[in-house]
Amino acid sequence: GNFIPQIPNQLIRRYTKENEIIIDPFLGGGTTLYECDSLKRKLIGLDINENALEFVFDNMGNNFDNNRFFITVCDNTNSESIKCINEGLKALKSKSAQFVIFHPPYMNVIKFTDKKEDLSQINNINNFLNAFLKTCENILPFLDKDRYFAVIIGDIYKDSEVKPLSFNVMNMIQNNFKVKLKGIIIKNIEGNRGKLK
Repeated sequence: GNFIPQIPNQLIRRYTKENEIIIDPFLGGGTTLYECDSLKRKLIGLDINENALEFVFDNMGNNFDNNRFFITVCDNTNSESIKCINEGLKALKSKSAQFVIFHPPYMNVIKFTDKKEDLSQINNINNFLNAFLKTCENILPFLDKDRYFAVIIGDIYKDSEVKPLSFNVMNMIQNNFKVKLKGIIIKNIEGNRGKLK
């Protein structure tokens, strides 16, 4: 998935301070990790895709301070993720996180694994929203009160029309959590093949 580093960089600088903890339950190729490293933040990174995390570990090398990062394979749609985050917080000597950055798959636009639990295997919006709701229910209780989280998600083109997945996700979150929407940021990439039609 296209997750340009400027997005987590801006969010991390805006909503956290040095040495604060960020949770990324869809770590993928590690974009948030690299930004946390350069901005001196700590990170708990989870992903269901072992291959993606192998790539991350291979690229981390010896340049990373392992005392600042806890990265593990985890299905964040079930209670396993609660255990993973508790382990991460213990490793980072904390009881909570100060920011959460969600960058889930945009349903099945790109399939990242063959696992049925992987959100990238879901081709139905309601099923996707239910699975992502479970992720939020597992992750958000670890966020400090009055702190922020971000959802980076794109809409999808299906059945000859645009399906506003991002707005469905925002609506689902507002209907299930006591939160305030602080902003909507639109990423526009000129010449994007998906928008040419």
